[in-house]
Amino acid sequence: MAAATGMALPAEWIKTWEKSGKGEFLQLCRNLCEDTAVRGIQQALYELAYHVVKGNLKHDQACNVLNYVIEYRDDMPSILADVFCILDIETSCLEEKSKRDQFMQLVLACLYLVSDTILKERLDPDTLESLGLIKQSQQFNQKSVKIKTKLFYKQQKFNLLREENEGYAKLIAELGQDLSGSITSELILENIKSLIGCFNLDPNRVLDIILEVYECRPEYDEFFVPLIESYMYMCEPQTLCHILGFKFKFYQEPNGETPVSLYRVAAVLLQHNLIDLEDLYVHLLPGDNAILEDHKREIGEAKQIVRKLTMVVLSSEKTEEKEKEKEKEEEKTEKPPDNQKLGLLEAMLKIGDWQHAQSIMDQMPPFYATSHKSIAVALCQLLHVMIEPLYRRVGVPKGAKGTPVPALQNKRALKQVENFEDLRKEVFNMLCYLGPHLSHDPILFAKVVRLGKAFMKEYQSDGNKQDDKEKMELLFSCLLSITDQVLLPSLSLMDCNACMSEELWGMFKTFPYQYRYRLYGQWKNDTYNSHPLLVKVKAQTIDRAKYIMKRLTKENVKPSGRQIGKLSHSNPTILFDYILSQIQKYDNLITPVVDSLKYLTSLNYDVLAYCIIEALANPEKERMKHDDTTISSWLQSLASFCGAVFRKYPIELAGLLQYVANQLKAGKSFDLLILKEVVQKMAGIEITEEMTMEQLEAMTGGEQLKAEGGYFGQIRNTKKSSQRLKDALLDHDLALPLCLLMAQQRNGVIFQEGGEKHLKLVGKLYDQCHDTLVQFGGFLASNLSTEDYIKRVPSIDVLCNEFHTPHDAAFFLSRPMYAHHISSKYDELKKAEKGNKQQQKVHKYITSCELVMAPVHDAVISLHLPKVWDDISPQFYATFWSLTMYDLAVPHTSYEREVNKLRVQMKAIDDNQEMPPNKKKKEKERCTALQDKLLEEEKKQSEHVQRVLQRLKLEKDNWLLAKSTKNETITKFLQLCIFPRCIFSAIDAVYCARFVELVHQQKTPNFSTLLCYDRVFSDIIYTVASCTENEASRYGRFLCCMLETVTRWHSDRTIYEKECGNYPGFLTILRATGFDGGNKADQLDYENFRHVVHKWHYKLTKASVHCLETGEYTHIRNILIVLTKILPWYPKVVNLGQALERRVHKIYQEEKEKRPDLYALAMGYSGQLKSRKHCMVPENDFHHKDAPTGNAVPKAVQNGPGGGAGLPPSSLTINAAKLEESTAEETDKLKEKSQGAVKVINKAANTTPKVTTSNGNSSSNSSKVVKEKEDKEKCGKEKEKEKKEKVPTATPEAKMLGKDGKEKPKEERTNKEDKARDTKEKTPKSDKEKEKAKRDEKLLKDEKSKIIVTNTESKTTIEKEREKEPSRERDVMKDMKTKENIRGGGGGGGEKAQVAGSLKSPVPRSDASDCEREQKRRKVDSHCSPSHSSTVKGLALLAQVPVVSENCASSRLISIHFQQDNLSELKESSAKHYVNHSVPTLSKSKEREVDKKDLDKSRERSREREKKEEKERKDRKRDHSNSDREVPQDSMKRRKEENGTTGSSKHSKSVSPSDSPRSNEKEKEKNKSKSSSKEKGDSIKVEKMEKSSSGSKKESRHDKEKSEKKEKRDSTGGKEEKKHHKSSDKHR
Repeated sequence: MAAATGMALPAEWIKTWEKSGKGEFLQLCRNLCEDTAVRGIQQALYELAYHVVKGNLKHDQACNVLNYVIEYRDDMPSILADVFCILDIETSCLEEKSKRDQFMQLVLACLYLVSDTILKERLDPDTLESLGLIKQSQQFNQKSVKIKTKLFYKQQKFNLLREENEGYAKLIAELGQDLSGSITSELILENIKSLIGCFNLDPNRVLDIILEVYECRPEYDEFFVPLIESYMYMCEPQTLCHILGFKFKFYQEPNGETPVSLYRVAAVLLQHNLIDLEDLYVHLLPGDNAILEDHKREIGEAKQIVRKLTMVVLSSEKTEEKEKEKEKEEEKTEKPPDNQKLGLLEAMLKIGDWQHAQSIMDQMPPFYATSHKSIAVALCQLLHVMIEPLYRRVGVPKGAKGTPVPALQNKRALKQVENFEDLRKEVFNMLCYLGPHLSHDPILFAKVVRLGKAFMKEYQSDGNKQDDKEKMELLFSCLLSITDQVLLPSLSLMDCNACMSEELWGMFKTFPYQYRYRLYGQWKNDTYNSHPLLVKVKAQTIDRAKYIMKRLTKENVKPSGRQIGKLSHSNPTILFDYILSQIQKYDNLITPVVDSLKYLTSLNYDVLAYCIIEALANPEKERMKHDDTTISSWLQSLASFCGAVFRKYPIELAGLLQYVANQLKAGKSFDLLILKEVVQKMAGIEITEEMTMEQLEAMTGGEQLKAEGGYFGQIRNTKKSSQRLKDALLDHDLALPLCLLMAQQRNGVIFQEGGEKHLKLVGKLYDQCHDTLVQFGGFLASNLSTEDYIKRVPSIDVLCNEFHTPHDAAFFLSRPMYAHHISSKYDELKKAEKGNKQQQKVHKYITSCELVMAPVHDAVISLHLPKVWDDISPQFYATFWSLTMYDLAVPHTSYEREVNKLRVQMKAIDDNQEMPPNKKKKEKERCTALQDKLLEEEKKQSEHVQRVLQRLKLEKDNWLLAKSTKNETITKFLQLCIFPRCIFSAIDAVYCARFVELVHQQKTPNFSTLLCYDRVFSDIIYTVASCTENEASRYGRFLCCMLETVTRWHSDRTIYEKECGNYPGFLTILRATGFDGGNKADQLDYENFRHVVHKWHYKLTKASVHCLETGEYTHIRNILIVLTKILPWYPKVVNLGQALERRVHKIYQEEKEKRPDLYALAMGYSGQLKSRKHCMVPENDFHHKDAPTGNAVPKAVQNGPGGGAGLPPSSLTINAAKLEESTAEETDKLKEKSQGAVKVINKAANTTPKVTTSNGNSSSNSSKVVKEKEDKEKCGKEKEKEKKEKVPTATPEAKMLGKDGKEKPKEERTNKEDKARDTKEKTPKSDKEKEKAKRDEKLLKDEKSKIIVTNTESKTTIEKEREKEPSRERDVMKDMKTKENIRGGGGGGGEKAQVAGSLKSPVPRSDASDCEREQKRRKVDSHCSPSHSSTVKGLALLAQVPVVSENCASSRLISIHFQQDNLSELKESSAKHYVNHSVPTLSKSKEREVDKKDLDKSRERSREREKKEEKERKDRKRDHSNSDREVPQDSMKRRKEENGTTGSSKHSKSVSPSDSPRSNEKEKEKNKSKSSSKEKGDSIKVEKMEKSSSGSKKESRHDKEKSEKKEKRDSTGGKEEKKHHKSSDKHR
């Protein structure tokens, strides 16, 4: 207080009050009074009075000053009274009485300045009493209470109607009168005012009555609203809000129900802004917290329901659950208190006050308000009104009238929308608040969808400006949002309304599938979790789906289908998701499910497509089974379902096809399974490797024949579905991309996708990729028009070079284009010139071919290196790749078969009495139409084939250029044409075989049919090993067709003479020049051809056995597949069949537990093989082992060691010259092959038969049977030739016997042999034979002298070969000269020992030497393989390539298929025969044995037996004649022995495949050169001894050692073998 005093009235002023203080104070007061605020003057007066109370200033001095101050302001007395009031309170509290006295004196002094009245108001009654202003304070207090009661608590205005009933009655009459006339609210308001004044009515009560009358007369908005608005000017602003709040509160009782009229009045007042929503909102119940709790409870309940539905409840628990649920439902029936906020909201929506309604909704949880039906319906009604004008303009369907919706009368309501922009701004926002509850109004749903459809029509029309386009884009995105948030969720809540589903599809089908699928994805995965209602619906749908699926069978498809249809109209995503999950588990559901889906709507089918793609793309599912070798069954089931459902129903395919394309782009080929199934089912194009030959034949005909006879299932009515598939591919430009992606992915499967995957799975994926490409390409070829095809498929060089498409796939895609193009050009030319002569037609056809193919010929040049085109012309290459089986032959039998089937069908229809006549007629018409179509098609194809053959006839001379050699030409042909195409498809496999035959039949220059066939049959191991399962099957078909042709030629001399006799393909001279048909001696004769065929059969056996023994899954599986395919034509020879049977038996014993699929294959093959045993013939029946005297086996054909053994000198010279060309280049190539070979090749090499080389004395270790037959049938040179070509120990039969059989004791065998000899001795000799024997003896002497020369030369050449490989050509040339020099004399030494073997000496052995050798060979039989001269001829063929050519420098072999096998085979074979018969054999056996001790022993034995040999030679002539008669029985007996018992110990197995042929070769050559000097001296004698001892013994031991290395067997076998050898030595 002091501080304050100092501030307004300083102490100095008090001290100098009279002098200057008084004046300064008055001046201060004057200044303060100028300010309107009283605060300053109050402060000043207070401080002045306070100084008086304190005694600093006298009260008369203060009173004097106040006298002046009081005049400064009018309200100064009141201000002064306030100051006195404060001081009164303060001083009354003080204990110091003096200060109170001072205050009282001051007030008394100032009484004249302030009136009594003011002081009585402000001062305490006790103070007033002290001042004398009142008599008694107590009386004063009582009086004031009475006055206040009268003032404030006595009613002046009447609130209750009964208090002033007249006044209120008049008021109600005033408000309730007829307002239709000229009565205005202003007039009524004046009357109301009068009534209030006259009857003392309470204004608040009057307002309340006005509101109540307004409630009862809602139609008079225009009267009441202005009335209330005017009335409010007389009231406080909050009054109206309080009155309304009081009204609402009245209804907040437990069972109170707020009238709708009150809500409406409140809404109208809010709309006119007479009250604020915030003010009214607080008066409404329930509170926002209660609403939030309620919402949470709803969500909880929904989840609880879901949990219950998914739980497995036992039957006893079920009843308890039901009872509890009933109780809960009863509790719920008690009416909840009114939600006044929702009631007000509804009223607002009804009057169109969206702004306030929106703000109420915003304060509630999302969709809480609209989840109440009344709100949703009100909002829908408002939306109807909003969209009416726009809907009438663009949305009403043609022909529909519709009921117009009247606009709201309310002027303040929202404006109706006239265009799409307004629709976006106003309506879309309202729809978002409505959400899934649009389901309450299907009509509005349909209207919104139709507006969407109209918008999409406008959106998709062109010609919009840039600004418009942006607006349209925005609108489009908003439409998608509305679809996602409102339309689809609403559909879920509708009760199976198929019409709405179809209506929605009308809009959806205008969206690109990407948008649709995204909407479905959000609908399925997000929408159902956002609303409690939808959560319930989802659970109920799944529950219902389970119920239906449990009961779905083939029998009740129709009723179940209807139930599925009903369920799918509203919740397709949930339903299909469940159905697909069941299909993935149980594939037997596919058919009933597909059939039951016929009651779906278009939208549902589209959703199904999406659900399928989503199921396929599920990242949680593994696409492989746990064994990682097979594709998962769920994927296979889905793929199968896809194919069936897309075929049967009109579902859009674009999404699925794009999905497959995207997967391929990502390097994943699993999903090609889907494309494969879809194309198969929709287009009826079936891809299977299990096709029968009849089906395959039908596939080479026209489209109709393919459809009728080419597939397992008669796939009918594919026209519509294939058209749909085609349209989907073309509309979305997926046809070519899918083809290219598949073509590229084939390699991707192996090199990228394969990775760590199991080889079996990689093969499967490769096959699937390839098969789908073939199938898909076939579909495009048969369904696309020429224009479409040509427009989409680029030229062949672009495909290969730019798109990196493999050549086989590129031609496969281009082939239909060429065919289309040629046929259209041909039709054009026919129309241009109407000449019907056949020649003219052919000429036109050829012209059109030239026009179309000329650019192709140019294009293919870039596909290969220029060197390629030296051998084959681009024209030939293009012709091969552009033709199909349809062009080469007409399947007459297939056409006939199908026509007969139709005739039988028609007869059956006639005989069927039960069939109605109408149906009979229809069926007969169908069959007749089909029959006519087939016959017409056959005629058309026949004409086409004739034209094609004419064209090929003209072209053929330019096909094979032979700038290098025929051999090189064949290599290129096989490598670039045959091998890639024969494994492309089953029909291509047949095509390749037929094409080779066709090229042969056309007498194509420079084409050696023999070389071609030989290459195909000689080395199948590598091809088989590198095939996938399906490729192996196709390769098998190819071999089957090749064998079929060969078997036909082999079967009958007349056929052979007719089809091959005078053809250039069977020339045995491989010149680069043309064909000289006149020289019959240059042709391969029939008997030699049979030998060749046997060689091919043997080669196939050897390769098969090798593959079966590798233990490799792929080798075994593939060879079994190939063998099964070629079963009709191979094996034909008994012993080859038995060898195979034993190997296969072993496979299925070993693989039964390990690899069941191999077991199944082996069992299957074994069974079929047994069933064909009756078709097999003994070897002698298959080919005669004596070569015809008139004509030798030509060396060009044999092209291997051992050929031409028995030729006279002159014939030999001719044939050597003929051979020069082809075989040299092959030897050259074989060297290259041997360097880059792989283990597999070694295996192959080691299973091949070993062939004699280098000298005329050599003879194979063939069986007794073969020997005896030779002795009977041959003498002289022919016999010599046969002996040279005998097959050695390591034949497949011996190998197998080594495992399975047991050896007979040697004594037993020797006894048998002695008996045979005795029998022979009894037979007399013919004169001719005696003469021949003399000649043989003479020739033998000459031969002996030449042997040494030959051997030396062959040794030298081998060493050169090893040391100086790069200068190979020069060596070859030298060898060639040497060979020519000694050709007249016999055994010409060649490039290597094995090469020399092909030019065997024509000098025969004497009969005696033959006989002796035979006796010794018999003793060795336990280690021999049953064989025959034909195998020798087989080996003598081209694959061995012994003879040197001048052109060898140019010949390089590219193809993998003819690698090292031949070379190593030659080396091993020559080694074996040296062991048996010649001087160099000793070195070979040394090399094999390595054990020096054993070698010394064997030499010793040889010398000991020298004398014995001499003696036996003398007896030879006698034995020879006797042996002739014994042959038939003996040979059969011996064959049995050999096949069943001989050579059966483990050591009999073939040389280990793991040993490198290269190192073997070096060792052999080294040993050979070391021993040559010793051997020259011993010559013939040593040869004979070696034959019986070291030859057979050491060879088999060597075999054993190698097989032990491979099989890792224990050493017991070795010990047994040594024992065995010792016993045999003793015996000898």
